[in-house]
Amino acid sequence: MVIKVGVAKLGNIASGVMAELLLDERADREDMQTFMATSGTKLQPEDIDRVVSNMKAWGPDFCIVVSPNGVLPGPTGAREQLAEAGIPVVVITDDITAKKEFAELKESKFGYIIMKGDAMIGARREFLDPIEMADYNGNLVKVLSITGAFRKLQTELDKVIDQVKAGKKGADLALPKVVMTSDKAVDGEFTNPYALAKARAAYEIAQAVAGVNVKGCFMTKEWEKYIPIVASAHEMMRQAAALCDEARELEKAGDGVIRKPHKKDGVIVSKTKLISKPE
Repeated sequence: MVIKVGVAKLGNIASGVMAELLLDERADREDMQTFMATSGTKLQPEDIDRVVSNMKAWGPDFCIVVSPNGVLPGPTGAREQLAEAGIPVVVITDDITAKKEFAELKESKFGYIIMKGDAMIGARREFLDPIEMADYNGNLVKVLSITGAFRKLQTELDKVIDQVKAGKKGADLALPKVVMTSDKAVDGEFTNPYALAKARAAYEIAQAVAGVNVKGCFMTKEWEKYIPIVASAHEMMRQAAALCDEARELEKAGDGVIRKPHKKDGVIVSKTKLISKPE
């Protein structure tokens, strides 16, 4: 049985860059296949409609809808249209926990993984060019990877795949309801307590970056003032990535890096010693 996992990528957050890759890191799983449809950089209705129609045509067993600000009309409409077509949906988005619409999402039939550390970028024209954008996202991907946030995201999605393999479908699926805090991200990821502390600090910094960028992008009007604000947010993310490098090196020094690859049948095996076989 091959499980069909759809990924509807609306706009961009760092979690969207890696969503389907986390499920099949060597592209050799035989129990599942993925299909990604993207709206590109924008969240316009016509772009989202194209994604939804392509996803419906493919007919996945369940669909991941990943976007910034998942309570906006575009992402909300996309998941509702997919649900109307009988496709279970897991929402992956950045931090929306302070918004009143989050209460509705919590009570809904949709699954969700709220990536609190997947912070908004400093999108001011005087500061953000294509290279700055790519560099920021590279640092953010490192933070979400090494802190453990991406592993927890992948594990939650694999649980859904396992349910489909067991014969469950539609409303019978237990979809994730997860808010990815710093404590949840780092849980079980480190053998060295100093490495854990550094990774936790990195995730806390990443969460704080969003607030700084909101101030620079929406609350400050004078360009002489908002340029250093968004620049400082990007410096924060760079330091968070540096802390993650330090945490990883501590784990490597003690030969304690935790690795949990997928086998071809989707079973997850694990190891810590570098010169060993995962079991």
